[in-house]
Amino acid sequence: MSRLYDTIEPNVIDEKMLQKAVEEQGPQEELGQIAKREGIDYKDVIELQLDFRNILKVDNLWQFVNLTKLQLDNNIIEKIEALDSLVHLIWLDLSFNNIEVIEGLEALVKLQDLSLYNNRISKIENLDTLQELQVFSIGNNNLTALENVVYLRKFKNLRTLNLTGNPVCENEQYSMFIAAHLPDLVYLDFRLVDENTRELADIKYQYVIDELKQGEAQALAKLVEEQAKQKELEHHKAAYVEYLNGPFLFESLYVEDTEAARLAYLPGMADLLETYPSSKFVLICENLFAYGLKEHEKRQAEVSTFYECLQEAIQDSQKQGTKIILDFENDNQGLLDVIQNMSSFEIAESKLVKYNEDISQVSDTLMTLEMQTVDQLEEIIKDFERNIADQVSTFIENVQGMMAQCRDLENHHHEKLLEIAINTLEKIVKSEFDEEMPDDVRLLFVDKDTIVNAVNASHDIHLLKIDNREDDIVTKANSWSSSVIEEVHKNELNRNRNRVREINQYSDHLQEELDNMESLEQME
Repeated sequence: MSRLYDTIEPNVIDEKMLQKAVEEQGPQEELGQIAKREGIDYKDVIELQLDFRNILKVDNLWQFVNLTKLQLDNNIIEKIEALDSLVHLIWLDLSFNNIEVIEGLEALVKLQDLSLYNNRISKIENLDTLQELQVFSIGNNNLTALENVVYLRKFKNLRTLNLTGNPVCENEQYSMFIAAHLPDLVYLDFRLVDENTRELADIKYQYVIDELKQGEAQALAKLVEEQAKQKELEHHKAAYVEYLNGPFLFESLYVEDTEAARLAYLPGMADLLETYPSSKFVLICENLFAYGLKEHEKRQAEVSTFYECLQEAIQDSQKQGTKIILDFENDNQGLLDVIQNMSSFEIAESKLVKYNEDISQVSDTLMTLEMQTVDQLEEIIKDFERNIADQVSTFIENVQGMMAQCRDLENHHHEKLLEIAINTLEKIVKSEFDEEMPDDVRLLFVDKDTIVNAVNASHDIHLLKIDNREDDIVTKANSWSSSVIEEVHKNELNRNRNRVREINQYSDHLQEELDNMESLEQME
């Protein structure tokens, strides 16, 4: 069920092993020698065979980012690891190794065929992300629990399963259980799951499966609900107003306020807390939330309109450029052949000079068009920058105004609380205070500075929370504005460079054709 260490020293996948494997699998003879001299980019490798190499530890595969097939069978691997970069992997063979736990496969979301045959695995687990899995071979392992196979129900594309050689196969209910719990399975242990077995299994396990389906339906409904909530939260975050559609910010004021609990025992605090305009505070937050979502939609609409405008201008320029080239090529179609067959050298020479001038002319025309396009796009981008700057500036100004209202409410509450605290202190000093008070609260009234500091500390924490939330919104809005504009300029710079390069390449191509013909004439 596992491979023992050979007399050969165990290996770790290193650069030398990888280079050798790639060369062995690459082209041979002359092409192979060229590849060996120039080197092979691992990014170009899509299949890799590392079987029978006494590998103990998997490592250094991060460069094979486009690998679709990997053979690691017949080694002495004990742990599945270092495969995270192989996100395009479709086929993976880890059979005939010493693996005990299924792990390290989370990133391989495109995997369709997985073999863990002949290892030491005792539980099917940690495969949740492999939703494309179609073929799974885990025979000759230590699987003992028939119920563990139920885990495979989540793989809706699984059609072929091999469990032969596991203790679980000795269970007399094995075939029926698998057929009932994996209804989409076509092949089990290299055999077709026949309809008779499936029908009998459905009858035998009907109530169990019905209960299982009900549980799965509930789990799915919960998952859908959670995903919807997460999607909604991401939308709120994109608008910078997450958790402002309720009392979250108000409640957060007291989370780190260690003095609030003690100050709550002051006489009259119960009434003050009831009259504290928390409802007004929350209403401001909800207004800010609604405003933020509305402004987010406006910003997205502005970006969308801008890119539509930009694309329209670019496409118009491309059409004009294409027409210029087509007109040039139509006017000069077959000209070089005509010139080459002319009997008069003087006429041929004059036509060559004219054609050379035409090449320069078409190149200049295309470059002029590109310069005009750059100017046009620059104006569009400037308008976009102004619009975005105005939108973000207005948004920030209004956010700051609403946050100022929250601070005003907190300041008013602070003044009332401080008044209660001072009055209580005066009563205690005059021995006129006869209400019960916990010892730790009474310690606040040893002198005026102590109680005032406690009230101010509570107030400072509340203001800090409000300030931090405001700063968070402002920072994110400004960062978004900067990144959007930066990306626009970067894209336009790349577009312009590519276009200039295309024009130069086209001009060089025409000139090269002309030069080649002149060279032939001189040789003749």
